[in-house]
Amino acid sequence: MEKKYFCANSSFMIKIGILGAGHLGKIHIRLLKEIENFEVIGFYDANPEAAKLVEQEFEIKCFDSIEELLDLVDAVDIVTPTITHYTCASKAIKKSKHIFIEKPVTNTIEEAKTLIGLSKEANVKVQVGHVERFNPAFMAAREYCSNPMFIETHRLAQFNPRGTDVSVVLDLMIHDIDIILSVVKSNIKRISASGVAVVSDTPDIANARIEFDNGCVANLTASRISMKNMRKSRFFQKDAYISVDFLDKKVDVISLKNVEGDIDPLAVTIDLGKDKGSKQIFFENPIISPTNAIKMELEAFANSIINNTTPLVSIDDGYKALDVAYKIIEKMKITSNFIEESSTGTNQ
Repeated sequence: MEKKYFCANSSFMIKIGILGAGHLGKIHIRLLKEIENFEVIGFYDANPEAAKLVEQEFEIKCFDSIEELLDLVDAVDIVTPTITHYTCASKAIKKSKHIFIEKPVTNTIEEAKTLIGLSKEANVKVQVGHVERFNPAFMAAREYCSNPMFIETHRLAQFNPRGTDVSVVLDLMIHDIDIILSVVKSNIKRISASGVAVVSDTPDIANARIEFDNGCVANLTASRISMKNMRKSRFFQKDAYISVDFLDKKVDVISLKNVEGDIDPLAVTIDLGKDKGSKQIFFENPIISPTNAIKMELEAFANSIINNTTPLVSIDDGYKALDVAYKIIEKMKITSNFIEESSTGTNQ
């Protein structure tokens, strides 16, 4: 059974409009129409021809301007290209509208900072679409991740021209950046990274290492030129290993516990040596309930508005993920320049 974020007042209706009706925008429109706390007023898309088709397919009104739609809603769902996020969001916030905005939150750090200030001044809810937070596999694994000290992530995708206008860090790796920042409760001490542009003008494959003040190290790899798709994260901590498969929705948990009394001859144990005792190995595969992560994040957005709570993925979370992403991109540039200079001998 699909999990829902039930609201305190199920009869409370939020009038919502959608900005952007492309591939993801159409998915959002369909799901918003299924959520009982939302009344879909209409949408706006900059492409008139495509907008007409969407209007017919979903039987909802297409507005001629963003401003016209904003005047009739309580909230907006921004699913436009990243470069337009700031313009759309600032218009909505200035009219005191709550916002759901796809990741990355904005195109630049400066834009994100400004939106944070505007949203706090207007006292509106802003949720960022880092959908992997709502992935059922991660949600099941989250309770096991108490204090990870080493994290390894691989997010690999087959080549798709859509999204290649930005670095693979902003396109793919930012998902794992957000996940890691939500799990590791410590400041970042150091970042190192490298990347290569293979088929695009921006890096198509990248690796980053994030070191935290508490000693945790995260190693992230992202590629959009892989032969197969993969979205896996591994969390290592004292006496436990947690593996999360975001794609196939699977979780493996291997934990160690002290053996007390006589050792069960059929149990899997590790002898730690003289005077150190033994530990028993436990294998767990948490049951993953089938859910629609996008629908869940939109339900959570409604819940934050109705119950006046901070969104589960706040604009501050979106800013932090974007900030780390750009620091990784900057480190990749430095590494790339160093390699270039070394190969040409210009640094001698």
